[in-house]
Amino acid sequence: MDYKILPVGDSALTIIFGNEIDPETSRIVRTARKYLTKKKIKGVNEYVQTYATLMVHYRPAMIGYDELEARIRTELAQMDLGSGRMKKKTIVIPVCYGGEFGPDLENVCEHAGLTGEEVIRRHSSVDYLIYMLGFMPGFVYLGGMDRSISTPRLKNPRERLEKGSVGIAGDQTGIYPLVSPGGWQIIGRTPLELYDQNREKPILYEAGEFIRFVPITEQEFHAIRKQVEDGTYEYQWIREG
Repeated sequence: MDYKILPVGDSALTIIFGNEIDPETSRIVRTARKYLTKKKIKGVNEYVQTYATLMVHYRPAMIGYDELEARIRTELAQMDLGSGRMKKKTIVIPVCYGGEFGPDLENVCEHAGLTGEEVIRRHSSVDYLIYMLGFMPGFVYLGGMDRSISTPRLKNPRERLEKGSVGIAGDQTGIYPLVSPGGWQIIGRTPLELYDQNREKPILYEAGEFIRFVPITEQEFHAIRKQVEDGTYEYQWIREG
């Protein structure tokens, strides 16, 4: 396994496993994060996963850079890469496309030269790998979108996007779990509560799992939203392998 370790300021380092966005590199990063977390290295505060790197935040007063680098190299030399091969776990995310929930669906249609029905079909026909989470709690960086529906960001970002907004930005698609400003092309919205700080597991999913978007009607959106608010909705998971 090839990798590089570089300092980042005086209290972090980054482990670089590759320079491309692909599922195998993501799996290696995810495996390393879980493996090193279990080792409970003194002075380490947090491991932050990105597409191809693992950022390690530490307290210099407890462990120096040289000592930490040496410890990480020792641990990675013993890591079993096969331990990261997990069964596929997919969460179903219902989405109401277009209309008031997806004001930019027409923009995507125009850019792609496709009908709304076809854009929705292509967007919802893929199981998206969650490469990492970031930007805000529960915001996912997904891989696998059909490039035929790739659309540039809005020239003028909106000051407010509702939570659950599903959008496209370039070759990426994602979901805003909280109210936020943003420049993505919004094509739909999910009624699910993707992040809830009062829930036992605040964020529904994690890196390495998959998301499957399923189209629903506006009526179904409101019905599911009421179930979510009442605490009666059962989140749907698909396990394979």
